[in-house]
Amino acid sequence: MLKVSALEQYYGSSHTLRGVDLEVDDGCTVLMGRNGVGKTTLLQCITGLLTPKRGSVSLAGSDITRLSAEKRATAGIGYVPQGRQIFPMLTVEENLKIGLPARRDKQRSIPEEIHSLFPVLAEMKSRRGGDLSGGQQQQLAIGRALATQPDVLLLDEPAEGIQPNIVAEIGDIIRRLHEEIGLKVLIVEQKLPFARRVGDRFAIMDRGSVVASGEMSSLDDQLVARYLTV
Repeated sequence: MLKVSALEQYYGSSHTLRGVDLEVDDGCTVLMGRNGVGKTTLLQCITGLLTPKRGSVSLAGSDITRLSAEKRATAGIGYVPQGRQIFPMLTVEENLKIGLPARRDKQRSIPEEIHSLFPVLAEMKSRRGGDLSGGQQQQLAIGRALATQPDVLLLDEPAEGIQPNIVAEIGDIIRRLHEEIGLKVLIVEQKLPFARRVGDRFAIMDRGSVVASGEMSSLDDQLVARYLTV
């Protein structure tokens, strides 16, 4: 289980995270909220890209708050950042291999299940990452994160800027990851239909705090109107 407890963070004089509590215990949790409420900052604190001022992050009962990003990846945190951030001049195969050193099983070849989930990556393994379409780059970014052998996968707006048919494919893959493999997933997402499709649970942030959470089926129109509608 991934557990965030009383997390506090600042950006200059701005108080960006205010006592955030969040648990990702099973299935897929979707973190929602308007722009600027602290969602990406929270993911960066979980992955080790930012160090929180106060509070803690634990994985499977072990405190990882002060671990580096590299050690958190080895501990089981996989991350797909907003904007994908693949290496455009490296080939698809080289991008995927970047994740392998974090694996606890010491495997140094690309796992076959990644190519099974994303056949296009096998077909285009020699093509440069920057030559792929936006949807293919997103698949590559998810594949690279999966290559690290994560226990928890974090995705920051995976449907952003991608054509609808590829969004649907990515949604199907996210469902398969936690239904068939048992991978725990935390997604930052603003598209409500996509969130309802992939999520088992939701958490809503507002002004740096988690203000509502529960089963996805309990996300009602009142919460949507209050916290999610622009």
